[in-house]
Amino acid sequence: MRLSSGILLSPVIMALVAPAAMGTVYLSPEQALGAIFDSKSDFKASSLRLTKEQRKSVSSSTGLTVRDQEIKIWTAGDGSRMYVDQVVGKHEFITFAVGIGPDGKVRGVEILEYKETYGGEVRRPEWRKQFTGKKLGDPLKLGGDITNISGATLSSHSITDGVKRLLAIRALPN
Repeated sequence: MRLSSGILLSPVIMALVAPAAMGTVYLSPEQALGAIFDSKSDFKASSLRLTKEQRKSVSSSTGLTVRDQEIKIWTAGDGSRMYVDQVVGKHEFITFAVGIGPDGKVRGVEILEYKETYGGEVRRPEWRKQFTGKKLGDPLKLGGDITNISGATLSSHSITDGVKRLLAIRALPN
């Protein structure tokens, strides 16, 4: 009887203690292009494979680790670019897009996929608008020029670092 009760109770306790991550896809990269740049017709998709030296350069200039060697990028004829990357929230990946104009300033940030159980408030347009106009060299510091979201601190921090890292990648020599 105890064994039976223990077996039945374990899944219930597990469900209460560790809720399953919910993977929700909000936008495709093409939809993010339209949301950030109002047009997606001029953009060409490709990927950027970072060399060891480039990753080291980005890390030394930002203080952030470059986890992936390959970044998805969409480039327009005028030099505008959109990068799609992933950061880790608390436990799961957050896929996001950053649009950067030819002047090197952020045009917009979109959350494409969010798998965390908590912290989805980073999808709020008013929070993401804080990045618009930011450029390489701006502090991009959570609690400084980027406000934190209570209950979404790790996701806020990760997205902020991700935008900073992508600005540094954009500035790399071709």
